[in-house]
Amino acid sequence: MQFLLDNTRFQRAKPTSSTRFVTRNPPQPTRIDTLLVTVNVNFAERAHNHNWKLDPIVRSLLDTDFYKLLMLQFIWKNFPKTQVTSEIHNRTHHIRLADRISATALREQMEHVRSLRFGRSELVWLAGNTFYGVKQIFHPDFLAWLDRDFRLSDYEINEHDGQLSIRFSGLWTDVTMWEVYSLAIVSEMKTRAALATLNELELDVLYARAKTRLWDKIEQLRSIEGLRLSDFGTRRRHSFLWQEYCVQALATTLNTNKSERFSGTSNTALAYKHDLEAIGTNAHELPMAMAALASQGSDDDLRNSQYRVLELWRQSYNNELLIMLPDTFGTTQFLANAPAWTAKWTGERIDSKDPFVAGDEYITWLESRHEDPRTKRLIASDGLDASTITQLHTYFNGRIRFSAGWGTLLTNDFRGCHPRNEDTFEPISLVCKLTSADGIPTVKLSDNPSKSTGPADLIARYRRVFNTPVQAEIPVLV
Repeated sequence: MQFLLDNTRFQRAKPTSSTRFVTRNPPQPTRIDTLLVTVNVNFAERAHNHNWKLDPIVRSLLDTDFYKLLMLQFIWKNFPKTQVTSEIHNRTHHIRLADRISATALREQMEHVRSLRFGRSELVWLAGNTFYGVKQIFHPDFLAWLDRDFRLSDYEINEHDGQLSIRFSGLWTDVTMWEVYSLAIVSEMKTRAALATLNELELDVLYARAKTRLWDKIEQLRSIEGLRLSDFGTRRRHSFLWQEYCVQALATTLNTNKSERFSGTSNTALAYKHDLEAIGTNAHELPMAMAALASQGSDDDLRNSQYRVLELWRQSYNNELLIMLPDTFGTTQFLANAPAWTAKWTGERIDSKDPFVAGDEYITWLESRHEDPRTKRLIASDGLDASTITQLHTYFNGRIRFSAGWGTLLTNDFRGCHPRNEDTFEPISLVCKLTSADGIPTVKLSDNPSKSTGPADLIARYRRVFNTPVQAEIPVLV
């Protein structure tokens, strides 16, 4: 397959007799097993010559995490009239985004996304492709709605104390997709602002160092038998082009005729363009909204909402895509009170707890429910890097089917790569979280208090109802 590293197009590449990256002044090919790989994309020249009036960051509505589409269909089916608000929050407080990113330029990028529509070939792909072994996972009525009626909500951009405040409000179906689009836009605008300060030689140095770092990480992972790894790096990526480069590098080096260690990507546009598996199920947004809606009733209604969302998900997807995300209000209480049928689910994704501790906890819970952990899936996805992925794979190998979602430290690890040793390319912890549902404030407790969100009085109530004590804070890098 010929890889097209050009983010102005999302057509799928035509197959050829060999697999190679398009290069400028290509080096001597390096043979990895039986696969010919040539890797040299001129990021520096592209950044140096960047002089377009508007170079759109998001060029396709598929340029989002796959789980957002699955969640959008769930919301469209079950909560079509629910009104919500969500906001972007920079947890890396010392980075003053408003000093680096123009609110006017940000608005231009976001208005461009609002002008996009799903392409006919994209909708045909969503309708006809098989995801997780399931055909027609997207209902024809939902795809018709995407084609005819989907829109993105209104938003507000403000600046306060050096930070950008971006708030979305409207129907849940109109708000939810903003999450990944907006985060990817802000992240790449931060990148572009930093690139603009470098000359062409410095840009060459920057990307040479970043490529070397990526290759060193791949070298750690290439020899691991049974490794299952996916790209989860869309929202806080360095740029679309760099994410595409990283994904193709993993697909080329980790998937050979002997084994397939790279499972796919959460980025739907890249899965579509490069014929990769689209990866993802659901996120904290769903239990947060359902808990808020249930919070007007009894404590029992609130406590049971975390399982009600799983029931609705199971019904909506006909007992497919059964991966639990138990940490929204605390993993330990979730497992302790979970209905018996949850033990039959395919697996669990770990987000905010120490993955070694959380994995052991899940294995013990499965055994107490008379389930064989070796038949279940454990997915770790919080701030992982190659060394942690290697350690986790070794620790859980043979005990449970471990897989890793590699995010920001795959697609945006430029730490120490700046030619003048500045920190302008350092990744930051940027999130977009639901703040209300039908006017009711939302809460996320998390297993890490650093990731808790919501009004203090409601956090206190939720901790009491869910019996989730305050845990020790874990520093958040990304």
